[in-house]
Amino acid sequence: MAGLPNTPVGVESTLPPRLVLYDGVCGICDRSVQWLIDHDPADRLHFAPLQGSTAAALRRDHPGIPDDIDTIVYLEEVGGSMEIFLRSQAILRICEAIGIDSRAVRWLRRLPCWLVDLGYRLFVPLRYRVFGTLDSCRVPSVSQRRRFLP
Repeated sequence: MAGLPNTPVGVESTLPPRLVLYDGVCGICDRSVQWLIDHDPADRLHFAPLQGSTAAALRRDHPGIPDDIDTIVYLEEVGGSMEIFLRSQAILRICEAIGIDSRAVRWLRRLPCWLVDLGYRLFVPLRYRVFGTLDSCRVPSVSQRRRFLP
């Protein structure tokens, strides 16, 4: 990773090549990040909460990143520039990045983006009620800590 972990991002050159922005207080989001860490042994993905300074700096440089925390955002370096993927497209690109090609992922890829995003948008308002919110975050191991940005 270029740049130092745990420092706010000010310029694009300090970003890792694959960054997942997630709701830092959402229970399902936290479980999803932990699942991604467990299924990404090559450490391709890095993570930052949508409520943090990294996401705030990225919003200044990339107006395509929403101000709200109701979506997952995935940034990937493609051809020397960062591409932004939201909601279902973010999830599918993340799966591709870590080599997950399950039957469910292949099935979701066949559906129109608007339909999968509709399912995502219907789930978002329920996520706190169903999966709760975090009072405190799990402390990542030393090896995992370098994958998190503020």
